[in-house]
Amino acid sequence: MMSIRTEQTDILIIGSGGAGLFAALHAHKANPDLDIAIAAKGLLGKSGCTRMVQGGYNVALAAGDSIERHFMDTIVGGKWLPRQDLAWKLVNVAVERVRELENELGCFFDRNPDGTLHQKAFAGQSFDRTVHKGDLTGIEIMNRLAEQVWARKIHRMEEHRALALVPAKGGEGIAGVLFTDMRTGDFVLVRAKAVLMGAGGGPTMYRYHTPSGDKSCDGMAMALRSGLTLRDMEMVQFHPTGLLAGPDTRMTGTVLEEGLRGAGGYLLNGAGDRFMFDYHEHGERATRDVVSRSIYAEMRAGRTTPLGGVYIEMKHLGPEFVAKKFKGMVKRCADCGFDLAGGRVEVVPTAHYMMGGVEMEADTATAIPGLFVAGEDAGGVHGANRLGGNGVANSTVYGGISGDVMAEFVGGKSGAFREPDMAVAEAAVAASLRPFGGKAGGLYGLRNRLDDLMWDKVGIIREAGEMNDALAELDDMTAELQATGIPDTGREFNITWHDWLNLESLLLVSKSITVAALAREDSRGAHYRNDFPDSGPLEETTFTVVSMAADGAMKPELKPVDFTIVKPGESLIEGEAGAPPETAGKD
Repeated sequence: MMSIRTEQTDILIIGSGGAGLFAALHAHKANPDLDIAIAAKGLLGKSGCTRMVQGGYNVALAAGDSIERHFMDTIVGGKWLPRQDLAWKLVNVAVERVRELENELGCFFDRNPDGTLHQKAFAGQSFDRTVHKGDLTGIEIMNRLAEQVWARKIHRMEEHRALALVPAKGGEGIAGVLFTDMRTGDFVLVRAKAVLMGAGGGPTMYRYHTPSGDKSCDGMAMALRSGLTLRDMEMVQFHPTGLLAGPDTRMTGTVLEEGLRGAGGYLLNGAGDRFMFDYHEHGERATRDVVSRSIYAEMRAGRTTPLGGVYIEMKHLGPEFVAKKFKGMVKRCADCGFDLAGGRVEVVPTAHYMMGGVEMEADTATAIPGLFVAGEDAGGVHGANRLGGNGVANSTVYGGISGDVMAEFVGGKSGAFREPDMAVAEAAVAASLRPFGGKAGGLYGLRNRLDDLMWDKVGIIREAGEMNDALAELDDMTAELQATGIPDTGREFNITWHDWLNLESLLLVSKSITVAALAREDSRGAHYRNDFPDSGPLEETTFTVVSMAADGAMKPELKPVDFTIVKPGESLIEGEAGAPPETAGKD
């Protein structure tokens, strides 16, 4: 059997995005004597989805806004599916967290002439509350977080890929996590008293997607294999405006941020006609699910641009204004030959964010003692639709909470090292080595088939027949992957091996998405079914839960939403939640 090196730490954090780094800093602040380790597939501060955030951070700060209004926008935007205690904690703690980002971590956000934080318009919100640093907010946050982590005695395990959660031998909780050191190919079991799953989501199983290709939902896949349940997995968010730069560039699918539409940008079909008011009264400032479906409808009707999408146009706002306000976006488009400030840019809906994830409690605890979850790996906060600007708030709010809670957990009676079940670790090693020396196959053709399958049959518009076909194809593709070998040229920086492992995770999570989407026989937010177009009574709202049996079979359940704070038909605010304060007219 392949040897497994063992290390140990008090707190182990999987993932170095906003959730992971915030957790590390909070745990260290709570108890500087703790041993804390952060493990990530990439480099600390340079990997993860938080760095890619362009738009900003939702927080109720300005006069006229309120926590209650932010909460109602989140609930209405999420189509009454969010777990309300999680959403309430999100909007409350966000106020504290944005001050922490500025005053303790050194983030510089844009300001108004009077010195207050500038907050811009984002779709689906009844108040302009998105704090930002131009259109490069994620880089600002991640740079400051990384600096603070580097300045502390926090161990960094860069380029370490998590392969499996390892339970205690007696089954009473988590014992550690099995990794492969991508630089050497060695296997490492890191024992820990507490583990945070903050690996991030990344729906890269779709033809057009925003995250980098190394994002493969590994955390969700490991959770399923460990017996945890995943909530709301059918709710995959498509950002309406992914750059459409052609099939031969990885720039296709990257986001052109929502602030463009919030500022008054127009969406035009291939004939140059503005179409969004034909689909929704809020036009371009409708929620992401509505805008994505509207664009997709134009595409299906054949009213497309040369590359098969639609246009976004900003020039009516003034090229100088656009170039100044959206400097990053203008440069990104220019790199691909488009003039965002003075012309038109082709865009397409692009898979962006997983609203679903591991079920958790409000303190980020999971059903496995000692295992916590935060960020995009966690489900329940956003429901059927995430508001733009709520994502980075979610990661930093719940990342910080998990750090506080883990520090307390480790210092309490439950905080002890558990004897690992080495049979699980050894089985995970054997499974990861399966492709070496096997019969060569078309690994990358298989990956492309998955992209097309999920886009065409489990994408923006769904129906039972196509999804049942997709399930059968996913089973066939999983079997094909297991029979696909790769050359045994060593494990050190073996990109082909990691592509194989990425595809294994993506196939498993794609199956959970499809099973949940089949179980939900209504349309709600990001999940739209042609065969069940109605949402049904809001007071009878249910959410999906998916679990995996030992034989790999997926089991979906529908459970009623518990309206703990506000019920459908009620509101905590005056006025319409989710409606833009001013909606531009058709012209």
